[in-house]
Amino acid sequence: MPKTVLITGTSSGVGYASVDLFAEAGWNVIATLREPDKVPDFRHADQVMVLRLDVEDISSITAAVDAGIARFGRIDALVNNAGFGQYGLFEALDRDRIQRQFDVNVFGVMDVTRAILPHFRAKGGGVIVNVSSGAGIFGLPMISAYCASKFALDGFTEALSYELASQNIIAKLVIPHGGIDQTRFHERSAADFVSDDRLKDYDAFLARTRAMFGRMAGGRLMSAGYVAGVVVQAVTDDSRQLRYFVGDDARGFIKARQHNSDEDYMAHMRGFFEVDMQG
Repeated sequence: MPKTVLITGTSSGVGYASVDLFAEAGWNVIATLREPDKVPDFRHADQVMVLRLDVEDISSITAAVDAGIARFGRIDALVNNAGFGQYGLFEALDRDRIQRQFDVNVFGVMDVTRAILPHFRAKGGGVIVNVSSGAGIFGLPMISAYCASKFALDGFTEALSYELASQNIIAKLVIPHGGIDQTRFHERSAADFVSDDRLKDYDAFLARTRAMFGRMAGGRLMSAGYVAGVVVQAVTDDSRQLRYFVGDDARGFIKARQHNSDEDYMAHMRGFFEVDMQG
């Protein structure tokens, strides 16, 4: 009997590419997205069930899980891919924007996971892969809310993995670090950049940081398909590996975080962003 995976955020990018890769590997796929009237064309459509699932709407989560089980008889893996990045100086962000960042990137992941755990326990196991970001390992200026949400996701997944191991359920993280093409993530985030004309004191810092992000964006991008391949690997490799890093770490952020003292790590990051006590 073919295995079945439920994937959130499949309208584009890594989620979209993951649908086709799983189907090509013989899996049934429950492809979920917020706006099912904008369903993309998936190959192997006979193996793909497209459903509405908005991670901010618990009733849509329960309905999608139940419908997927009714169609395919079982769900063997969950890929929590849906997410977005809130850009802007922290001082310019109101509480509602930060709340929504966590509603999607953290609480949404928790709600989808909670909805599927009874099924996994009943069938004696399952795999959960949460798609995170290098911004959950190292902090970056102007995306503090996004970093906070991804740091929370990393800690949640690690802690959860210990609990779920007792139920033969494996929780993992796929962590892209660097730009990904074929996705509207950065386009959406840039369009939602929050600024405040009253915060002139930050102007010099913003100018330098925007130039830095421009240089970063001009670097080599990973394909969404490449990252999706790591998602499939994480689901299917039968290991208990927790973190799967995806990217060439051209800026050395991961290496600095993992292998340096905290003092040396902070010196590396401050040097990269040209940060001093005067901003």
